[in-house]
Amino acid sequence: MLLNALESCLLVIDIQDKLLTAMDDAQGVLANTSILMRGAGRLDVPALVSEQYPKGLGPTNADLTALTPPGDVVEKLSFSCAGEPAYMTRLRGLGRRQLVITGIEAHVCVLQTALDLTAQGFKCFVVADAVSSRLARNRDLALTRMRDNGCQIVSTEMVLFEWLQAAGSDEFKELSKLVR
Repeated sequence: MLLNALESCLLVIDIQDKLLTAMDDAQGVLANTSILMRGAGRLDVPALVSEQYPKGLGPTNADLTALTPPGDVVEKLSFSCAGEPAYMTRLRGLGRRQLVITGIEAHVCVLQTALDLTAQGFKCFVVADAVSSRLARNRDLALTRMRDNGCQIVSTEMVLFEWLQAAGSDEFKELSKLVR
């Protein structure tokens, strides 16, 4: 199944600086999530950002916050975004069934969110180069488990070019520069 920009929503899970600094390949996660947020913004793909206990862990990374439309950040205490009623109300209100998922930690909040949302009938696409954990082996185990449970494992470039569908447009010219 290919991604379609008209059916997609970008989920950015808990990319908060206090967590990010402890992650394996933190800069890669940040860079690729930024690319996806820019692509989503240009192609009118809604984005929904979660923050795990921001009173203790602080806000979303400032570079990503700058790319986040007002009202698109939801605080949560549940590890799974699906366990937060306000998040689910917002997500269901978007009417999108394909979920492109980035964030941290892959083996906790990303995993639990992806498994819960897959069980609820959403099609989850986890962006392997835009998720991480403190230990690479935990990320790798989480990606395997998500794949085994029906999630598609994709890369940042896969997402962008599937959303674009073809070359030659102004959007293609603009967004292809983000990955070159």
